[in-house]
Amino acid sequence: MITTNRRKTKKVYAGKLAIGGDSPISVQTMTNIPFADIDATIDQIYEIAESGGELVRIAVPNIEFAKKISKIVDKSPIPVSADIHFDERIALEALNSGVDKLRLNPGNLIHKERLPEIAKHASERHVPIRIGVNEGSLDKNLLKKYGSPTAEALVESALNEVKLFEEIGFFDLVISVKTFSLPLMIEVHKLLTEKTDYPLHIGVTEAGIPYTGIIRSSAGIGALLLAGIGDTIRVSLTGSPVEEVRAGWEILKSTESRKRGATVISCPCCGRTAINVQNLAQQVTKELENYTTPITVAVMGCAVNGPGEARLADVGIAGGRGEGIIFKKGEIIKKVPEDKLFESLMKEIENI
Repeated sequence: MITTNRRKTKKVYAGKLAIGGDSPISVQTMTNIPFADIDATIDQIYEIAESGGELVRIAVPNIEFAKKISKIVDKSPIPVSADIHFDERIALEALNSGVDKLRLNPGNLIHKERLPEIAKHASERHVPIRIGVNEGSLDKNLLKKYGSPTAEALVESALNEVKLFEEIGFFDLVISVKTFSLPLMIEVHKLLTEKTDYPLHIGVTEAGIPYTGIIRSSAGIGALLLAGIGDTIRVSLTGSPVEEVRAGWEILKSTESRKRGATVISCPCCGRTAINVQNLAQQVTKELENYTTPITVAVMGCAVNGPGEARLADVGIAGGRGEGIIFKKGEIIKKVPEDKLFESLMKEIENI
């Protein structure tokens, strides 16, 4: 399902992946393998794709690697975006290597006069360009004008980059303005939506290690999605890109922006709890980790409130003393011994 109040934007294509317009909000990430290890990078991309990643970005620090990136593009099961800074020659070489998308900041290119050449090659190859701005990369003149990285400064910086492309007739753009501050992030994107209809890549920059990073990203990305803002997301963690993808999907599912795989709901437990709900819930979640069909599964601690509180679940279990119940859509279908609860639940999921 797509968020009903979602902002309408232009649509671009990274390979076969549509970004913006009426297309689903996509989940992307970035590889963290040393760039010289092409085989390991390809292996990681397959893990990313199996976890639900729909686009992968790769840092391309030099021309030599840009020439070799075609080996990755040719074997990748999902579109590949090249992350380019400073040297326009790297961007041109990456385009020659067949990348599906560029991440480029025109403002930090050494030879900005070659921007039309990049745009021409990107246009010929139908490759969109993501413009990226964050607090740390803000132009010195804008910092002087606004005094700090304010929302107005960040938006003006992004639109200045957009204007550089528009003036040379290139419009296949995605805008990304990231901050660590969530209030600033919300303010920036609300201001952006008033001034442009390009698709937006949203995320919290430098969010941190998985535990704190997922919480911060969920709060920021989730708030924007619920406001109808965002066309593609990345959860930026100091950790595995696979974990980023899984976190991204949980945010999309929690905001009811998209459906994919299992959603496991479980009760917080109380004095009535007679089974180990925590272990059961973890066991169920682990078993359904790579499940792709949308399904909601409930693991509840007691039969008093279990089926009622979780009546919207497709299937669930609720524990009692020595036994438990299996229920579907709030209706109890059978009782089973406590040591058979997990096994019985998985059989019902297989049947569904």
